[in-house]
Amino acid sequence: MKVSIIGGGGRVGSNAAFALQCAGIVSEIQILDANADLAAGEALDLMHGSSVVGGQRIYAGDYALAKDSDIFVITAGLRRKPDESRLDLINRNVALFTQILADIAKAGFRKDALVFVVSNPVDILTQLAAAKLGLPWKQVIGLGTMLDTARFRSLIAQDLKLSPTQVEALILGEHGDTMIPVWSSAGYAGLPLTKVAGCTAAFQNQIFERTKGSGAEVIRRKGGAGWAVGLTIAEVVHAIALDRRTVLPVSTVQQGAYGLRNVALSVPTLVGRTGALAHIEIELWPKELQGLQSSAKALQDTYAKVT
Repeated sequence: MKVSIIGGGGRVGSNAAFALQCAGIVSEIQILDANADLAAGEALDLMHGSSVVGGQRIYAGDYALAKDSDIFVITAGLRRKPDESRLDLINRNVALFTQILADIAKAGFRKDALVFVVSNPVDILTQLAAAKLGLPWKQVIGLGTMLDTARFRSLIAQDLKLSPTQVEALILGEHGDTMIPVWSSAGYAGLPLTKVAGCTAAFQNQIFERTKGSGAEVIRRKGGAGWAVGLTIAEVVHAIALDRRTVLPVSTVQQGAYGLRNVALSVPTLVGRTGALAHIEIELWPKELQGLQSSAKALQDTYAKVT
């Protein structure tokens, strides 16, 4: 499987490439960036390790070389400022993203290719990509709340002294200010998480607020996220490459789940070789459903301003 990472010279793109290399599942990784020297340098550095791990073909390229890609991973974009919401990025990033889509379309792409949007605001740009490229909704996936969910689970595990890999808890909705925590189905090693000692209402509120502010915290402390987001990107790519049919909180244009349509946001989604296979409508508490619908409304209002 060939993966082309657009914006691969940046922190997020290069970290994703490294995560994909270490796993050794995809066979080819192409790095594209507006800064050609940076892309060449990142590709060279990664390629130098190919005899140690992975063994993939790794190289810098361009849109013409990318046209036979199985997956286009778009990470290019301007960084969010510490006090800036992800939706505030829209006016600064839409023009750049639209040009990237035009370059992909001009170079051509396979009719079964998948477009995987990571750039923020990811939900808006995911819907925009589907519209501009004329692809079925199943072939355009946004990272959505994958990173938020990973942070949520890891922070829960850290504070309650649990194994992070056995914590099951979701963040749904917008990757941004209106995201919602789903405590109704949260679990630990098959047990309801709300029954675990210490998982009080106060703890739940505190851990969600920290999750919600984690992106800004990382930006303030080190300039921007990289490693965790790289791992979550790889998780989605591997679900596709291995046809795992894994349920993931990725962003796609909604087709009726929870009464939502004509908006891209994260709901539990079955992911396999051909992209998003189906939306899974798990039962939500009334306040969670209301929060998801409010998140959709906020995104629809924003999307209407840029189209």
